[in-house]
Amino acid sequence: MDLIRYGKTKETLKRDSWLRAFDVPKRWFWHFYFVSVVWNGCLLVLTFHNQSYPKWLSSLCSVLGSTSNANAHSLSTLLVQFLIWIHSLRRLLECLVVSVFSHGSMHMAQYLFGVGYYVILGLTVLSSDQQTKGDDPIRSLLHWYHVIGIVLFVVSSWLQHQCMVLLAGLRTGKSGLVETLAHKAPHGGLFEWVSCPHYLAELLIYTSFSIIYGGQSLTCWLVVLYVFFNQALAAQLCHELYITKYKYYPRNRRAFIPFLL
Repeated sequence: MDLIRYGKTKETLKRDSWLRAFDVPKRWFWHFYFVSVVWNGCLLVLTFHNQSYPKWLSSLCSVLGSTSNANAHSLSTLLVQFLIWIHSLRRLLECLVVSVFSHGSMHMAQYLFGVGYYVILGLTVLSSDQQTKGDDPIRSLLHWYHVIGIVLFVVSSWLQHQCMVLLAGLRTGKSGLVETLAHKAPHGGLFEWVSCPHYLAELLIYTSFSIIYGGQSLTCWLVVLYVFFNQALAAQLCHELYITKYKYYPRNRRAFIPFLL
């Protein structure tokens, strides 16, 4: 529980004092996205300007199972790389400008995993490029699955941003100044349907990446599966906290997916 909980879901957890030595501020979330913007931005530039991967990059990809260099990077891979960079940049700006973090904490292991996750994610996308058969080279025109994936990404990103704005509004006044760091039950928008719509939006964003690959990349779908379980767990913990803490909280509201979960 100490490893998987963070922020408000961790504050009610009874822990031995020695475990607190591994706590780091939850507001350090922005470190994840900063690393992603820099790392995945560099990978995007390298991939766009080179027809084959540099030797060091090929060696890193080989760790994930890729055994050959791509002669022509697929348009799908470049799109996914770009969208990951856009997603990371948006989340970084939201953490620094929009979100109002409390004094909540997360485990050091979670922090290190989060930093490493976005590094491995970029390499995973490059590996998917070599594992996806029948994809088109960069010079090809957009296909229908590219368009659907991009539209889903834009809509999901907008929904997630709206959720972040609503969450920040729980702690700010009409002037925009922070009035409290206390946790409040969210409401409005998609929060009327589920307790954590921003987690659902995250899942849809990663689903859009798989769609951009035409649904052909097993690796990408495995990443989506990981995001599903990760976000569903976090959503369920938040949902249980809301129900326990707030007597007026709607009991028919779902945690993660409307009407289902």
